[in-house]
This record gives sequence, C-alpha cells and structure tokens, in this order.
Amino acid sequence: ITSNDMALGLLFLFQTGFGALGNSFLLGLYTLTFFIGPRLRPIDLLLFHLAFVNNLVLLSKGITQAMAVMGLNNLLDDVGCKLVFYLHRVARGLSLSITCLLSGFQVITLSPRSSKLAELKARAPKYIIPFCFLCWTFHLLTNYFVLSYFKGPMGSKNITERNDLIYCSATIDVSFNVALYVFIISLPDVLCVGIMVGTSIYMTFFLYRHHQRIQYIHGNNLTLGSSPETRAIQTIVLLVSMFVFFYSLNSILTLYMEFGKLTFWLVHISAFLAACFPAYLCPCILITWNCEMPSIPHILPFLCSST
Repeated sequence: ITSNDMALGLLFLFQTGFGALGNSFLLGLYTLTFFIGPRLRPIDLLLFHLAFVNNLVLLSKGITQAMAVMGLNNLLDDVGCKLVFYLHRVARGLSLSITCLLSGFQVITLSPRSSKLAELKARAPKYIIPFCFLCWTFHLLTNYFVLSYFKGPMGSKNITERNDLIYCSATIDVSFNVALYVFIISLPDVLCVGIMVGTSIYMTFFLYRHHQRIQYIHGNNLTLGSSPETRAIQTIVLLVSMFVFFYSLNSILTLYMEFGKLTFWLVHISAFLAACFPAYLCPCILITWNCEMPSIPHILPFLCSST
C-alpha cells in the first residue's frame, strides 16, 4: 500500500464519517422535534427521509471503498458485493426520488390560489408517505438485477467480460445489450432531474417576482431573505441545484466507465463525487436552515448560537 492509497482511504473514511454524523444529527433533530417540539411540518417528513437515505448511500459503500483502497480487496465475498451494491443503488435512486418529491412539494406549496396546483395544496401532505412507499418499492424492484450482475473480486471469466471494481467485479454476458439497458434504467433518472430543473427555475422566478413586489410595497427596507418562506425556497433551490450538479457529473463519469476504459482513479473519483452531496452539502445546508426555524433554537440553543 502506498502513501497515496492511504491518503485516499482516509479521505473516504472522513467523508463517510462526516456525512453519517451530519445526517444522523438531522435524524435525531427531527425525532426530538417530533416528541418535544411543535408539530413537524409536512416537508420535514421528506427531509427526515432524505437524511436517512443519505446515510444509507454513505454507509453502504463508503467504508468498503476506503478499506479496498487501503489494500483489503478481499473484504467482501459474492454475497457481500451483491448486498453492498444493491443497497447503494437503491439508496442512490431513493435520494434522487425524494429530492424530486421535495422540489415538487415546494412548488405545490407556492402555487397561487388561481393555479390548478392550488387544489393539491391541502391534499399534498397526505400523499407524502404513500409516495415514499412507492419510491421504495420501485427502486427495490428495478435494482434487483444487481444480485446477479455483481460478483466477488474473483468472479468468473468464462462467458463474460469482467470489469474490476477494486473490491468487487461486474460480469456482463456478451449477448447483453448494455446500451439498451442503460437507456431504459436512465429514463426515470432523466425524468426526475428534468422535474427538479423545472421546479428550480419556477421557484427562482417566484423569488424574483416576490422580491419585486416586496420592494414595490415596502421599498428597500426588507431583504429577499427576510421571511421564513423565502428562506425555505432558497434552501430547497440550493439543495436541488447542488444535487442535480453532482448527480449529473457522476452520471457522466459512470457512462464513460461503462463504455470506455475503467481505471483505478476514475472509479474512486466517481465514488467521491457521488458521496459529496449526501456527505457534505445536504447535512450542512439543512442544519443551517433548521437553525433559522423558530422552534429549533429553543431545542438546541448550543448549536444555533454557534452557527
């Protein structure tokens, strides 16, 4: 093992630990608010779910990635590889779906009374849990192929071409149409990303119009981020924008590795980028935003006084 391998392994361990700590803190914060604080907002159910899924993304792959970089390539057998990649793909898909639901829910909340979406505003909170359940069911079923696709590090080479993934291997039958498969499984992802981009543009335009109205009524005395509603919109737009950026970047790298040459550094750069949003951005953005909520500083004054 070289010093570069050790440094890279420690980086993955730090990323996983930092992200798990931040997301676990959010889970505890929402749980604490549920029991001793005011009633949870409907959007908090989605944020709680997002923090849980982010933890699953990190813990399902981050530790094994770090151990493999530091020389423990035979850490997992066939069953372990199947389980790790299956959980990671399910969690990654859920993270995309929940973020998409989050942006869609916020747009429905913002819709004016004259809009067609206004009819859904009162009913939308009732659909959050059923939609989350549908997302879990969809991703658990559509990623079932992983159980036969991934093998241990000593996978067979008889009728398949083998792609070495550092601590596991992916075996593909030569008759399998990879391009068609990638196109089919990418359709839901592209749809969700498209929805998130559209809702982000809508919310940004809404903020701009809202700012113009406020300035017209009150002059320049009020700032754009003066109300909780405005700060909530800004947070969701930032969250969705960062997710789309890192998700798209990681997807491009993944496609390149699927059809191009697979290298050691590409595998780990892709893994690092995939974990940036759940490890750093999402917990930091949500913790900062929650400290601006009226109820949170009373529950955790030591945290919010220092942020």
